[in-house]
Amino acid sequence: VVPEDAVAAQTRAGKQVLNVSPGSEAVVARIVEGDHVAVVGENRKVIIFPLDELPEMTRGRGVILQRYKSGGMSDAKTFTLAEGLTWQAGSRTRTETKLTDWVGKRSQAGRVAPAGFASNNRFD
Repeated sequence: VVPEDAVAAQTRAGKQVLNVSPGSEAVVARIVEGDHVAVVGENRKVIIFPLDELPEMTRGRGVILQRYKSGGMSDAKTFTLAEGLTWQAGSRTRTETKLTDWVGKRSQAGRVAPAGFASNNRFD
């Protein structure tokens, strides 16, 4: 999470927003809207946690959203919990409002994705 004013460019060359360490890979970069973060891993486990649990980073340092024993993170999305979590399932858009099974702390493992979740493990 980076404040918007920290990424506003003041030169013609612009400003670098994200610094990735050698051997690391950036998986997701999104505009943050809402109060919760949903993360899905390659193992199809989903965890939803409050946005407050993510630190604001300076100088383009990324943050690890979730660690997995095997595989990695597939996708992440911010949303408003009261409105529910939406994702694309083929040509349809699905919204799940009963999310208590997946809400937890950032460090928890999560639970298997809801029925009807996209087979590509992506929210969009």
